[in-house]
Amino acid sequence: MDHATPLEQALHAARALVLADLVAGEVAEADVVSLVEDAVTHRRWWVEQWPEGVDYLAGLVAQDVKDTLLQKHGRWPLCPVCTHGEPHALDVEPELGPDPMWVCSEAGVRVAPVGGLAPVLTGGLGADSGSGSGFGHGE
Repeated sequence: MDHATPLEQALHAARALVLADLVAGEVAEADVVSLVEDAVTHRRWWVEQWPEGVDYLAGLVAQDVKDTLLQKHGRWPLCPVCTHGEPHALDVEPELGPDPMWVCSEAGVRVAPVGGLAPVLTGGLGADSGSGSGFGHGE
């Protein structure tokens, strides 16, 4: 019997989607997973204040994790579409809306839904499979 409230279900779904993208990018170390938990905790409070925002949780958690990773590790997720120029991260769009997507703002293309990076990153759309950490440091 499942006693999870709609809020808990939405938080679990957002966590699972962002974790799936971290795993796909091979950056789901313990300290990174802790950042996801911190983002979920913060967004739990946020959606308790604004219940209508429950549909926006996945994009917000993804953006929170992306922003924190930029400060601590480097850009993530790296764009698998652009194979030339400086490595750059994908963006989450819409910034506040349902059905968030990872997009390459430079190329103007939708890359994958949040939670759906695995086929893109492992499918060879120009991703550098030998990049190591999965983070871009702008070096």
